[in-house]
Amino acid sequence: MKITFLGTGTSTGIPTIGVERASCFSKDKRDNRLRSSILIEYKNKNIVIDCGPDFRQQMLRTGVTKVDAILFTHEHADHTAGLDDVRPISFKHGKIPIFAHERVIQNLSKRFDYLFDVKNDYPGSPHVFPNIIENKKFVLEGIEILPVNYMHHKLQVYGFRIKNFAYVTDLKKISKNELDKLKNLDVLILNALRHREHYSHINLEQALELINELKPKKTFLTHIAPDMGLHSETEKLLPPTVRLGFDGLEIIIND
Repeated sequence: MKITFLGTGTSTGIPTIGVERASCFSKDKRDNRLRSSILIEYKNKNIVIDCGPDFRQQMLRTGVTKVDAILFTHEHADHTAGLDDVRPISFKHGKIPIFAHERVIQNLSKRFDYLFDVKNDYPGSPHVFPNIIENKKFVLEGIEILPVNYMHHKLQVYGFRIKNFAYVTDLKKISKNELDKLKNLDVLILNALRHREHYSHINLEQALELINELKPKKTFLTHIAPDMGLHSETEKLLPPTVRLGFDGLEIIIND
């Protein structure tokens, strides 16, 4: 399984308009962060988790031209606003299945109603095939995917586990039963917004506490805000098995 970090930034990306943090002026390309998303290449399938406003730029950078499915964690714009950019992919390969909570599908069908309007389909419209998922294992093209249910302030969000890998973003609170789904991982990707407390995201200290409890073999942090600081400086604060993710980073996970 190959994981590519398409983006590792918070909802505003880095650099951020009007923000004068060191990370916004850094010459280190690792501090330049598009909105958080990943590409999973597994069993000859390409699966994207979240499709934010930088999706076009992110996919052009990877050189990948086919997407077999998109999984959505939740409906916020930084995770969904790039859905229209699947257009050239769907033209070439047909309808793209999307998987999300029923609430998220309903939200997308209002914001992108033309994608879901089968009766009044018009030339040039992208095509998606919606699939509602619940908090239980489902199978996508022979790949078992386990949703992980948690809260982002007052909003329900899904993370996803595939084999010995899990992706968890926009986490603030999680129950013990759901936390148990994240044990015995080789690789965990986890949000850590900044150093200070935040009402809807865990901060760096809370992320490290959670990692210490779960004990994955390796963890990469994502959904990072400008005030996390410089990549090179923040990495010095992390234990050996924890690293900051950065845009374009590729990791290989053995089954």
